[in-house]
Amino acid sequence: MSSKYLRALAVVLPQFHPIPENDEWWGKGFTEWTNVAKAKPRFKGHYQPHVPADLGFYDLRLEESRIAQAELAKKYGIYGFCYYHYWLHGKQLLERPVSEIAASGKPDFPFCLCWANETWNKNWNLQKNKVLLEQKYSKPDHFEHINYLLNIFKDKRYIKVDGKPLFIVYRLFDIPDAKYMVNIWNTEAKKAGFENGIYFLATTGQRFYDNPEEYGFDGVWDFLPYIFSPQTVSKTLNLSKDRVSLYSDIVKRALDTYPVHRPFKKYPGVCPGWDNTPRRAKEAFIVHDSTPDLYEQWLKHVCEKFEPYSKEENFVFINAMNEWAEGNHLEPDLKWGLKYLEATKRVLEKYR
Repeated sequence: MSSKYLRALAVVLPQFHPIPENDEWWGKGFTEWTNVAKAKPRFKGHYQPHVPADLGFYDLRLEESRIAQAELAKKYGIYGFCYYHYWLHGKQLLERPVSEIAASGKPDFPFCLCWANETWNKNWNLQKNKVLLEQKYSKPDHFEHINYLLNIFKDKRYIKVDGKPLFIVYRLFDIPDAKYMVNIWNTEAKKAGFENGIYFLATTGQRFYDNPEEYGFDGVWDFLPYIFSPQTVSKTLNLSKDRVSLYSDIVKRALDTYPVHRPFKKYPGVCPGWDNTPRRAKEAFIVHDSTPDLYEQWLKHVCEKFEPYSKEENFVFINAMNEWAEGNHLEPDLKWGLKYLEATKRVLEKYR
């Protein structure tokens, strides 16, 4: 057993239940499963579709589905969930699972939020200029947003660092007055009883060399697989529109380059795979030939090399628990069953 203690957080996408907006934009009854079920292989050996096994085609409106998801994660060494949070200038989307988790007290499993602060458009079908809901920012909205979040932060299950609620922002540099927002939020948090304010992390999906501390953030999380741009193998597969990379190449580059030292706190991340062909008829990004063994090597490496910044600054992020339409999930499927979760447990049990 290792002397260090690590907390592994798995990302959870809440888009596994219908909402009126998706009904209007994508068709009645749309959920993430709609894309997953219709996926087809693009080339010989391409693994599609991904069909869920143990948990089935679940609906996150159901408490039993949320409990089963959390129990599975806990059994295999995951410390908590990081739920995507959608707040578009006062308009929330896909908030029902977290709202009901907060209201019911179930499941009894740690969680935090990652604000996916992006404009919603029809990017999936290549209509990038077709805006559905625009992500905007303003001083009044910063107050409204933090006052909503404070009720969530007060939950005893909400993950904290020295009493500071952990909150992640996906696109920090899209916020024109980010430092001002941080000051507002910290002030309001202290008024609400969080004496040390909020523990802010950004993701590395955008301008990951910039120092987030300049904006009042505590650090970053290496959001995978976007920080890597390995040589694609698309030409050998005669694919003109899709980008295809080998998972083994991404893992090798990760092993060769991690840790990369920065003058700020940087938490490691890994991903079990990536393949967004279910969402994209063209121009997909496919990370081909992921295996539980390669994933285990990667997770083992970052856990061995990562040195926590303090007793509670000890996060390792796994992207993701259930990104089924991006071929990126720890949850069991018909091909691999529990093998990714079993690999996760073998690594993490040394750091508990």
